[in-house]
Amino acid sequence: MATVFRTLSGPRLIRLLKSDNREGRDYVPNFLESSGDKFMQVIHACWSISWWSSPVIMTVLYRRGYFSHEGMVSLSKFLFSVGVVYAGAFCLRGLGRLTNPDYTLFINILIQVLQSPTASAKRALHHYDFEFWAWPVDFKWNETSESKGERVGRSKIQAAVDRRQKSPWLAALPVRALSYCAIHTFGRRMVYPGATSLMQTLIGNMLNQGRASLIEEKKGKRAKVLTEDNNEIDTMFVDRRRPGSGHSHGNTLVVCCEGNAGFYEMGCSGTPLECGFSVLGWNHPGFAGSSGVPFPDSEQKAIDAVMTYAIYGLGFQPDSIVIFAWSIGGYSASWAAMNYPDVKYVILDATFDDALPLALTQMPSSMAGVVTTAMKTYMNLNIADQLLKYPGPIKLIRRVRDEIIATEKTPAMTSVLSSNRGNHLLIRLLQYRYPKIVDSDTTPLLEQYLSGTRQHQDSLMMEHLVVMEECEAKLRSYAHDISPAYPMLIGDEERPAVRKQLTLYLAYRYMEDYDSTHCTPLPAAYLSAPWSPVG
Repeated sequence: MATVFRTLSGPRLIRLLKSDNREGRDYVPNFLESSGDKFMQVIHACWSISWWSSPVIMTVLYRRGYFSHEGMVSLSKFLFSVGVVYAGAFCLRGLGRLTNPDYTLFINILIQVLQSPTASAKRALHHYDFEFWAWPVDFKWNETSESKGERVGRSKIQAAVDRRQKSPWLAALPVRALSYCAIHTFGRRMVYPGATSLMQTLIGNMLNQGRASLIEEKKGKRAKVLTEDNNEIDTMFVDRRRPGSGHSHGNTLVVCCEGNAGFYEMGCSGTPLECGFSVLGWNHPGFAGSSGVPFPDSEQKAIDAVMTYAIYGLGFQPDSIVIFAWSIGGYSASWAAMNYPDVKYVILDATFDDALPLALTQMPSSMAGVVTTAMKTYMNLNIADQLLKYPGPIKLIRRVRDEIIATEKTPAMTSVLSSNRGNHLLIRLLQYRYPKIVDSDTTPLLEQYLSGTRQHQDSLMMEHLVVMEECEAKLRSYAHDISPAYPMLIGDEERPAVRKQLTLYLAYRYMEDYDSTHCTPLPAAYLSAPWSPVG
């Protein structure tokens, strides 16, 4: 009976992955299973559309008299008919699965893992790709000491206190109500479109193919990581530590944080894989196999669980971990860097300082108050504030033709480089780390440097007589002889001309330009280690 019940209610089987004794192939349901499944998918899609358009539907039903006694009876009959069709399709799908030997073998392995998770059963289950909600949990966020959990808790409480102090709740009630409705309807979906069912339906086949490629060709290991708020995070680990694997960087793990429409199956993890690193990819809450909704608190708990898994589950020490992020992934990456300050280094590609200025450009100016309140209260993705708390090496990669994180466009609809929010992230970082060098006198020069491409920057450096070796010697000497900690107070006694030279040198070292738009895959050459004055 257990097999029959699991077969009826079990997950969709997507692929029989490549193993020692078989080639990989897509699962082919028989006619009964595919017919029943299609009926169920149509009903699910109609229900989803009805839910989000319910105000319109309720208005139409009311005008047509369906809230009367006779109307309610007719509506009940219709819903009952839909229920009968759904139940019939459910049974039809189950009957088809029971007569399919591929599915019955798979479901028996899944039952065995859930009831008695032996090592051999787990290995056998990893040869199947199926709906991730049915995957057993491989690692839990609290499989460590209690001290780290207390640290995360204090951070969350302090953030809540800060929000209450900044915005008196009763005085701002009308705006807060509109902000809540906006962010929980279209707002959150605009910030994280990858969590919408529409996008995941459109690219579902590509995700399946990308995941199969990672497992079958890269020997990736899929795992479910449970977070503190009980979200299930879909992760993929490619291990390059094996002796004789030919990967010189295999002992370094790159934890990849994807963009707002990126997935580990087809996202930025391709770059570190090309470089020969070990790679741990994960999907944001609500993306593909991961459960939940991508609000900041869930993002924090997700990356915290992923980092815990990397350290305690996969056996990488923090100083062997690199955090690499693309676009909005910089939020979770900077949070991880702030809370795991011993990681090797951080690379942020096409990342901004704060999501609020970008959100304001996408909405009418009349809604600025609502947008500001919504973002600060519910979607406060302030990457710069978090990144400043990380003391290690950092590299920022700026896309010269980035059309997403630039707030201004030319009449030809190309991005204005000076409005790229990555500029603001660099300025904040340098002002914090080198306050005596990058101050009110030199910041205008830094802004001028960031307003142009490499040719313009080289011209400025020649104009100000920047000698790379001399600047580097000054910074390294201070870090070695006085203090390597940030903020570094070097520059207080330097002449204004020298401080300008050091400002341009630091900008050159901390940010690298890539002549591309926002979504172009990053070439492997850009994933080199960041510069550091410590050496």
